[in-house]
Amino acid sequence: MHLSRPSARHSRRWLALHAAHPHFVAWPWRGPGGIGTVRSIDPLPPLLSSNRTEPLMLMQILLHTPKWVFAVFVLLAWLGGRQLVANRLGLNRVLVMPVAMAGLSFFGVVSAFGDSAGALLGWAVAALLLVALVLRRPLPPTTRYDAAARQFEVAGTAVPLMLMMGIFFTKYVVGVSLAMHPELRHHVAFALGVPALYGAFSGIFAARAARLWRLAAASGAMVSGARAA
Repeated sequence: MHLSRPSARHSRRWLALHAAHPHFVAWPWRGPGGIGTVRSIDPLPPLLSSNRTEPLMLMQILLHTPKWVFAVFVLLAWLGGRQLVANRLGLNRVLVMPVAMAGLSFFGVVSAFGDSAGALLGWAVAALLLVALVLRRPLPPTTRYDAAARQFEVAGTAVPLMLMMGIFFTKYVVGVSLAMHPELRHHVAFALGVPALYGAFSGIFAARAARLWRLAAASGAMVSGARAA
């Protein structure tokens, strides 16, 4: 049996039902060779239709985020906020923070891309590049090292807070993106850009600590020279 295409009047009625009620998604049409079949009348393309579910997926991910993630955010915000004002830092404290942040960023790369050689290489290259660049910049003129107390006097800065938030939100956004679109880990731009971003954060942290240690070494040499004189 051959099925004819509905008239324009019937099409308008069907579109009205589409907007207000559960609706038809196909109409009969005559295919090649006169074989009766159906044809979609849903105006939404498949990609747009699937995208309507993404806000629901995102909401579910946010609602099921473990509470310890928010605890980590509060801790990092507190640690970074302490750097906004001038303070004194010991040698050990200067070293611990870059090591911890480098470990967190490295874990972000491994958790997203596993032991991918390309991702790990991208992380390392970006870190080394930023270390070299930041080491060329001088310390703020107000930075001092007290050799007797083995402490630094540093001015307040927002850089540590921004770096910590950068690592945290990169880790979170990448995790959410991969949960919604697992195929992203195979895209070249994503697989190279994310590790490079993590590496840049780690490199800046490491270089800032290295500059302080370099100041301590220079101050210790000057004190030793003065005592010898």
